[in-house]
Amino acid sequence: MYRTVQDFINDWEHAAKGTEEVLQAVTDEKSGQAIVEGHSTLRWLSFHLATSPAFFAGLAGLDVKATLASEPNHVEDSVKAYQEIVADVKQAAENNLSDEALLEEVDGNGGKTPRGAILRILIDHQTHHRGQMTVLLRQAGLPVPGIMGPTKEQQS
Repeated sequence: MYRTVQDFINDWEHAAKGTEEVLQAVTDEKSGQAIVEGHSTLRWLSFHLATSPAFFAGLAGLDVKATLASEPNHVEDSVKAYQEIVADVKQAAENNLSDEALLEEVDGNGGKTPRGAILRILIDHQTHHRGQMTVLLRQAGLPVPGIMGPTKEQQS
């Protein structure tokens, strides 16, 4: 849970940088890669990461809108929308939250939850899907960025 707005912004910027690297590793040609047929594809996960911050920000009381209404045909459109929503979340947090407001409980996540906890869930949610995407990138034969340290390929 975040207790200061600056702590959230620091983590948000760091996490977003890693997520953007993963999104940029996806190609249109390989964007249909899924763990098995019928599961989330790289294209859908890219779209989801470009839109879901609006949901979590809304739970925290921030007015952030996703720029994509449906899954685009080109992954680059999701990358651009993700970059926009990252900046919008940061700006909304800076302009509308205080350290005290992070402790206030709001409706979200199945009950009353502090705003600072919802913002932590936003980052955890993003990290979860980013992890899924790194597995799919490897399955698709695409390079996996070293987000939390060097990948096996980067160590060779």
